[in-house]
Amino acid sequence: MVDELNVNAVGSALQMSLGLFVRRLRQPVQGELTLPEVSVLSRLERAGSATTSELARAEQITPQAMGMTLAGLEERGLVERRPDPTDGRRVAMSMAKAGQRALRDRRSARAEQLAEALVAGGFTRAELETLMAAAPLIERLGESL
Repeated sequence: MVDELNVNAVGSALQMSLGLFVRRLRQPVQGELTLPEVSVLSRLERAGSATTSELARAEQITPQAMGMTLAGLEERGLVERRPDPTDGRRVAMSMAKAGQRALRDRRSARAEQLAEALVAGGFTRAELETLMAAAPLIERLGESL
C-alpha cells in the first residue's frame, strides 16, 4: 500500500518543479511558434484535418479565439483551408508543408535547448539516467490527470 503522506509529498514536489519547468519552456523565443500555435499544429498533425470548431473544442477555447490563431497560421502559410470531405458546406484546416517544417524545427530547437541546459547544469551520468527513466513516468502521470 502506498503511504498517503509520501504520495502527497511527491505530488507537491512535482507540481512545484514541473511548474517551473513548464513556465521556462513556455517562454517564447523571438519568431518562434507560440504555445497555442504549436498545440494546433500538433493536433492537425495527428488528425490530418479539422474544422475550427473541432479544434476549439479540443483546445477548450472559443471558436473566435481559435479563428484568430488559425488566421495567423494561415497568413504565414503554415495551415491551409480545404472543403470538409464529409460536408462541403464546412471548411477544414490542414497543416501545410511549411507548418510541418515549423513544428519539426520548433521541436528540434526545444530539444536542443534542453540538451544544452543539461550540459550547462552539470548533470552527472547517473542524473541523466534518472531523468531518462522518469520521462515515461511523467508522461503516464500526465495522461492520467
